[in-house]
This record gives sequence, C-alpha cells and structure tokens, in this order.
Amino acid sequence: MINRNIIFKIIGSLLFIEAALLLSCLGMAIGYQEDDVPAFIITIILTLLSGIVLRFLGRNADNYMSRRDAYLVVTLSWVIFSLFGTLPFIISGYIPAFTDAYFETMSGFTTTGATIIDDVDKLTHGLLFWRSMTQWIGGLGIVFFTTAILPSFVGGSVKVFAAEATGPVSTRLHPRLSTGAKWIWMVYLVLTVGCTLSFMACGMGWFDSINYAMGSTATGGFSTHTDSAEFFRSPAIEYIATFFCFLSGVNFTLLYTTATHRSLKLMYKSEEFRFYALVVLGFTIFIMAELMIHNGYAIEKAFRCGIFQVVSFITTTGLFNDDAATWPHVTWVVLATCMFLGACSGSTSGGFKSIRIVVLLKIIRNEFRQILHPNAVLPVHVDGNNISVQHRVTLLSFLSVYLVLCLVSSFIIIASGIDNTNAITIVLSSIGNVGPSLGLEIGPTMSWSMLPSGIKWLCSTLMLVGRLEIFTILVIFTPAFWKDN
Repeated sequence: MINRNIIFKIIGSLLFIEAALLLSCLGMAIGYQEDDVPAFIITIILTLLSGIVLRFLGRNADNYMSRRDAYLVVTLSWVIFSLFGTLPFIISGYIPAFTDAYFETMSGFTTTGATIIDDVDKLTHGLLFWRSMTQWIGGLGIVFFTTAILPSFVGGSVKVFAAEATGPVSTRLHPRLSTGAKWIWMVYLVLTVGCTLSFMACGMGWFDSINYAMGSTATGGFSTHTDSAEFFRSPAIEYIATFFCFLSGVNFTLLYTTATHRSLKLMYKSEEFRFYALVVLGFTIFIMAELMIHNGYAIEKAFRCGIFQVVSFITTTGLFNDDAATWPHVTWVVLATCMFLGACSGSTSGGFKSIRIVVLLKIIRNEFRQILHPNAVLPVHVDGNNISVQHRVTLLSFLSVYLVLCLVSSFIIIASGIDNTNAITIVLSSIGNVGPSLGLEIGPTMSWSMLPSGIKWLCSTLMLVGRLEIFTILVIFTPAFWKDN
C-alpha cells in the first residue's frame, strides 16, 4: 500500500522550501519596487499554508519509505512544485492563462528553457529571477536538493534519489547520501559563482550575471532578454557561457574527484567524457565549415557560433548567440542529433545521455563479434565497471520507450497542424529538456506561444517524463504499481 503519511510529510517539507525560494524573489521585487510584490506575497502565504496542512496530515508518518512511495513522491513533488510555481505569473497578470503559466514553470523546473513569452524584457525583475531560480533548483533535482540540505527529512532518501536520478552506471558517492549530495551541490555552487563573476568581469550587470549564470550552470536556457546571449553582442560573454555550459554537461562527481585530486587525467580516463568532448569537437568543426562556406562567416565567428550552439544543444541549455534558422539545413540535422544525445550522466543536462550511447556502441560491437564467435562470452565494461545483462536490457528498453514516445508525440503534433520539422524537434526538445526547436514556423529564437493548448500540455508532460528519465513516471501508470502486494 502507498504510505500516504510519509508522502504528505515530504511534500509539505518541500513546499516550505519553495516558499523560502519565493521569499528571495519577493526581496528582489521589493528592491526594484515593481508591481509583482503582491503576487509573491500571496503565493508565499498560499504555499506556506498548503505546506502546513500537508505536514499536519503527515504528522504520524514514520521514517520508512518503500520504493513505490519513492517513485510517487518524486513525481508528485515535481508536479506540485510546478503548480505552486505558476502562481506568481498568474496572480501578477503577466501570464494570465493557467496552461501557459504551468508550461513556463514546468519548463523552468525541468531545465528545458522553452518559453511561451514573446517579449521576455517586459517581465519584472522578480519574475525574471523566479524563472531563473526554477531552472537552477531543477538543475540537480528538487528532491536531490532537499536531500542535501535536509539529510534527515526522510529515512528512504536513498530510494528517492534512485527514483529521481537513474542511469546505466552507478556513481560512487559517499556512504551517506546527504554527504555526497553536499559534495555535488558544492561543485554546482562553485560553477555558478565562477560563472557569475566571469560574466561581471566582461561587463555584464550583476542581475543579468546571476540569472545567466543560473541558466548556464543549470543548462536551463531561460534568459532575462528575448535575444538571449545575442543581446550583449559580446564574444567574451559567449565564450564564457560556452565554457561553463560545457563544464555543467560533465558528470559532477567526475568534476569533484578531478578537482580534489588535482589531475585532469581522471577526466580524460572517463570514456563518457571522451565521447562527449569528441562529439562537441567534431560537430563544431562541421558546422564551422558549413557557416564559412555557405553563410560567408569569418573563421572566428564561424567557430564561436558553431561551438556555442553545439554546446548549447548537446548540454540541453538552449541559449543562442545566432539565428540557426538562417543556417544550412544540414546543420539542423547536427543540432537535432545533439538534442537527442545530451551530455554526461550525473550532470544538469538532459537528453539520452552520452553514457548510454557509449554502452550501446559497445553492445553493437559485441554483437558483431558474437556473429563470428558464437560461443564467446563478451562482457561490456565502461571505466572498469561491468555492465550487467540486466542493465543492458534496461538500457535497450529505455531506448525503445524513448523512441516510441518521440514517434507517437510527433504524430500527435503533426496531426494538430504543426509542420514536420517543428513537430519532431519540439518533441526532441521537450523530452530531452533542450528548449529551442528547429523549423520555420517556430524557429530556434522564437517562443512556443503559437502552440495549441493541448500540445502545450503534451510538451509539459514530455518535459517531466524526460527530466525523470521516463520509467519513474510511466511505472506509476502500470496496474502492478497500485496492487497491494
């Protein structure tokens, strides 16, 4: 049976944290004396009251959580966090439609970065800061964030962490999960602060620096200007954003161990990192050549635009420094491939993840060897870790479901009247938590406001399914999940 008390207790605790985050946005709104102050005050009160009610309902909860409870609480946490996150937009009147407000908030928490706002510059500073805050908290996961700051809030935190962060290769964390979470959050904070200071050193204002740093390190993509990074017309800012987005696409545990051992060899030894870096380099060179030949770009501009967009798409950040809609269409194929691939596991990026591609390539290589040597026992190793048969089956199942979701969703969107290119890339962007789409109707620099309401809900669902890596969500809809045994 589902342990309702523990679920009420956890979600109530999470709402207290969301209220605290909203309080910082209220401070920003008061500081700038804008008209969103009442919206944040009302939202904070409603969030706190709801948290109190849920904590009261869960007052008799023990500290035990089953795996079933963990999957349910993770899914509900993201849905409810997003629900309360819509209130500042709706109450302030800047996004009056609930569908649009929920889409925007879910896009933030899942670090997708797709927006339905046509003119971002019209938003108040408090709302802009809230948008950035949603993606920064969602970067490493809402529940993972709570595990780091409230290590004793639930005894089943390991199960919750497993439900929110899945992958084919387990990462060696500290025996106490909360300690490991703090290590990773320390890396996250260092990257965010370093990115903020670097932006400020290049002449960006403190408010923009903080917001763009949160977007870059969370690989979210929300910006404080409609023109994204292109607004500043600064190559230095673009290179800094590229560097920190690339680092944020690396496994955070690998970054931590590399920093503590002060040895870049550890990073180079990682097969996943090598694959990730080679893909970025190869795709950058290809796009650079295309822009020089077909668009007449100078070498430096072609390289800068190429590497910025490749890193932005493969890390699923979604920032832009040029309009890719004007690029040769073959570059769209490259960027769409980046959407699918994603960066490293254990990072803030979305997508299929490079580690899964590495394992798949090794499985395919073994299949060819098996044809020649039918009786051979061919293990799959990644960085010295043996990938068990069960993990390989899970990986292939994940790929199958991923592709089926993409096909079905693309069909639905095409049937709604969206052109083929946009439909396919919207699905890849949503389930991969990327942000921009590729096409002529909805280009990579445009908002998604023209989508029908039903498609916006579909995209919001795909964002959540992709952020929690499919099975965490879909298992809830199986009959076996709700059986008593």
